[in-house]
Amino acid sequence: MTNDFQTGRTALGARLRELRVEAGLNGKEFAARLGWPPSKVSKLERGRQTPDPGDLAEWADASRRSDVLPELHARATGIEETYRSWRRQMVAGYRARQEEAIAETAATTLTRAVEIGRIPGLLQTPAYARAVLQAAADFRGVKRDVEGAVRTRIRRQEALYEPEKKFRFLVHEAALHARTSTPAVQAAQLDRLISVIGLDTIELGIIPLGARLRRALAHGFWIYDRRLVIVETLSTEMWLTDIESVETYEQAWEWLSESAVTGDQARRAIGRVRAALASE
Repeated sequence: MTNDFQTGRTALGARLRELRVEAGLNGKEFAARLGWPPSKVSKLERGRQTPDPGDLAEWADASRRSDVLPELHARATGIEETYRSWRRQMVAGYRARQEEAIAETAATTLTRAVEIGRIPGLLQTPAYARAVLQAAADFRGVKRDVEGAVRTRIRRQEALYEPEKKFRFLVHEAALHARTSTPAVQAAQLDRLISVIGLDTIELGIIPLGARLRRALAHGFWIYDRRLVIVETLSTEMWLTDIESVETYEQAWEWLSESAVTGDQARRAIGRVRAALASE
């Protein structure tokens, strides 16, 4: 669970506690009015448990403040929309998440992505995508509809050839070296990267291992126009839509792009890693 997610849940809990105190009841008295165990009241107020819509409705009713229910729902919805548990998202399997990615890409003119440990999904070969998705499914213990997800991920790549769209990728050189599969799969993936250099809809930048960075790489992220930033962590995917967050990630993008090489220099950087694979 991310610190920001917990911060949001703690803030909601503090608001619930405020309503209880305004009602003139201690925790045990409030729990009795709700017909809940006191431990549930305590967990919700301390941000140790996420309330569902029914909990919020009962809380507002018990506080004699039905007028605050829209506010409580908005607070809870904001947390859920921004910080999405991978386990919850993957209940329907990886293919459903890939379909969502297709929709976001279709609605976007300029896509900017930074990846530090793997090749961006829009540039993956089927074999590389299969290895990445299988490993993620194993790690998260979720439904393993990997083949459907691979097909959908590759279908998403059709957007790369739409002339009205632009894609700008920054890939740290470490991602070129990361062994997610066999040398043959890795080599084919590097060949795929080289092949897209020069396509008019794509700009591929490689950040060399020895490049000086104005800001250290923290994690990968994707920017969709100026309306959405998606950041993936081990447990959560954050969907950020407020302008302050978008501008923060745009600045990070610009600073990182200063350290990247493109064109022939990027081709040579990828080629060096490819040659090392061929010598094994």
